[in-house]
Amino acid sequence: MDQHIQRFLDHLRARKSEATMRAYGADLSQLAELTGGHFIFETDTLRRYLRKYGSTPRTRARKLSTLRTFSKYLRSTKVIDRDPTEPLEAPFRRRNLPKSLNQPQAANLLDQQDVGRTPKRDRAILELIYSAGLRAAETVGLDLPDLNFNEQSLRVVGKGDKERVTFFGGAAARALQDYIEGERQTPVANDALFTNDKGGRLTTRTVQKIVKRWALAVGLPPDTSPHTLRHTFATHLLDGGADLKTVQQLLGHTSLATTQIYTHVSIERLHETVQKAHPKGKDH
Repeated sequence: MDQHIQRFLDHLRARKSEATMRAYGADLSQLAELTGGHFIFETDTLRRYLRKYGSTPRTRARKLSTLRTFSKYLRSTKVIDRDPTEPLEAPFRRRNLPKSLNQPQAANLLDQQDVGRTPKRDRAILELIYSAGLRAAETVGLDLPDLNFNEQSLRVVGKGDKERVTFFGGAAARALQDYIEGERQTPVANDALFTNDKGGRLTTRTVQKIVKRWALAVGLPPDTSPHTLRHTFATHLLDGGADLKTVQQLLGHTSLATTQIYTHVSIERLHETVQKAHPKGKDH
């Protein structure tokens, strides 16, 4: 068993993160322990493995995903000729809806007076994340040449080094120009768009602190984060009539199913509106 596991991990190493590789290695080490080191990859054995180590629905789902990826590799290398994971069912998990701000909350966050020592830079960051739906890591990874002010477009390198083009609005464009002309420090390396006072590229941790500081200043929840603004971008687009495929492309989602969760957010918001506004919407 150990030989097959090691070959599998070597096969994936160039394409998966270190965290993913550690998770795969830990899951399959438990499988090897269960089988006493023998290569036994059959449905009954895998079911026993999931019963023993899948203590929660989340853990079981993750370990089943590992088994299925391992099974795919074993079949591609002709070690097995059928998929023993096929009869195994993933546990039902309630999917948490992403948190997002409503339009008045977003306006309060972005329209407030300057906060902190670098207000132009910080405002540009918030406006850009909300306007373009960026992740924190994508934001700090931007270089100045990635911006196209004529088209108000942006080249983004997302997860898996996949490039996409997204767009930003007039408010973000003005905030970016104010920052570039007024506060941006000359980068010490590359051409980082967002820099600290020494010219170094910002970290995602710094961006998280900026968003939290601005959110607390207007009374928003303390867990407001860059991802909250990304979720807000997607939800507000759908609320405004954008189609799901467009939102998927702008967010850089590989699967449309990942984007579909935002339709539930919009539906819940519509439901709340009906309950508040319709004369028969409230419970009495």
